[in-house]
Amino acid sequence: MDVLKRVPVREQDPKVRARNFDEVCLGYNLEEAIQEGARCLQCKKPKCVAGCPVSINIPEFIKELCKGDVEAAFNVISEYSALPAVCGRVCPQETQCEQRCIRGIKGDPVSIGKLERFVADWARENGMKPAKPKKTNGRKVAIIGAGPSGLTCAGDLAKMGYEVTIFEALHEPGGVLVYGIPEFRLPKETVVKAEIENVKALGVKIETNVIIGRSITIDELMEDEGFEAVYIASGAGLPKFMGIPGENANGVFSANEYLTRSNLMKAFDASYDTPIIAGKKVAVIGGGNVAMDAARTALRLGADVTIVYRRSEEELPARVEEVHHAKEEGVKFRLLTNPKEILVNDSGWVSGMRCIEMELGEPDSSGRRKPIEKAGSEFVIELDTVIMALGTSPNPLISSTTEGLVTNKYRCIVANEDDGSTSKEGVFAGGDAVTGAATVILAMGAGKAAAKGIDQYLQSK
Repeated sequence: MDVLKRVPVREQDPKVRARNFDEVCLGYNLEEAIQEGARCLQCKKPKCVAGCPVSINIPEFIKELCKGDVEAAFNVISEYSALPAVCGRVCPQETQCEQRCIRGIKGDPVSIGKLERFVADWARENGMKPAKPKKTNGRKVAIIGAGPSGLTCAGDLAKMGYEVTIFEALHEPGGVLVYGIPEFRLPKETVVKAEIENVKALGVKIETNVIIGRSITIDELMEDEGFEAVYIASGAGLPKFMGIPGENANGVFSANEYLTRSNLMKAFDASYDTPIIAGKKVAVIGGGNVAMDAARTALRLGADVTIVYRRSEEELPARVEEVHHAKEEGVKFRLLTNPKEILVNDSGWVSGMRCIEMELGEPDSSGRRKPIEKAGSEFVIELDTVIMALGTSPNPLISSTTEGLVTNKYRCIVANEDDGSTSKEGVFAGGDAVTGAATVILAMGAGKAAAKGIDQYLQSK
């Protein structure tokens, strides 16, 4: 065994998986997981832990795994994370825990994410559940949003003894885990629902189809329903568009709508009645993980798909693994290209897109080199469908119906990053509702911080 190289993980063949919605990565078996775990150096001052937004004791769970005690490994992870099977699949480990792994200096870092996934999957397959608190303290906390941040905060508070109720606007809990991330990256029935059931097993109640700001307000929850604190984890579900001519045409989608139809409403499954326009020639505008998800979904629905991104491959914000998988499956990339106009036929449907070539100038405020238009380089791409994957912002409904809640110019709620406290007493916020669209694990980290903040706030009352 070459300790400098990580144990390869099995995957579906690209030509096969490009036509199905089954999970791409097949994960480790026990022998492979122990072999990979044995590469961990068990550092006395592990930098990997500092790189994890929820501070999992990574060396400890790997040590238990290498002993063959997967149950003990799961118990270690469960102290810190409510969604390990999710995080093991969708976290950007390569820029977090694995980036700080000492093994990565002279070889491959330990495959921490794949090990976490193995342990979580083994626990689920063997019927393991987190231990429910022996008693509650009788104090009620409301969580708005059953996404990763809300579920994490709820789980941590339940472990502390609080009576927690999550209010979810959609008909299924899970937030971005069920409406945003495709089945081939994150299976809903086997993984997401099981993790949510684990949170419910701690005593957390989830009420769906409740729109805060319409069904009931935050003030009413606190004044009439007896909740002593509220955590806003409503995410950022309001899509952004470019503001170019033609983007209101038939055949133009936000990635949010396209992915929600496919993921939450099962449009990819012929037994469901959810309509979706797959398109024959599709352009996805953007270069993040959501753009890759939309492109790979459209590809599986039978389309010829091109990613259009105004910077170079080096600046793509998507995970390297997702870009690699997209290319393997046949997604095309048109880089250093910016749309100027969506062309529309006489019937009001997309017929193409007028674009211009770009070149990179000096870095902008994000640290990435600023794209500049090349004069005289305009051209037209023939299309019938355009998917905009340009990011999202929080829906202003909650902030506009809650007296005394301060937001910034991006409609994000202003909250203390250390404890989630806001301008309104007893109201906390975190995740995408505060930061704008970010990663699952960062939202979970905010949920953990808010749980501690809420506990300290209520204990001081």
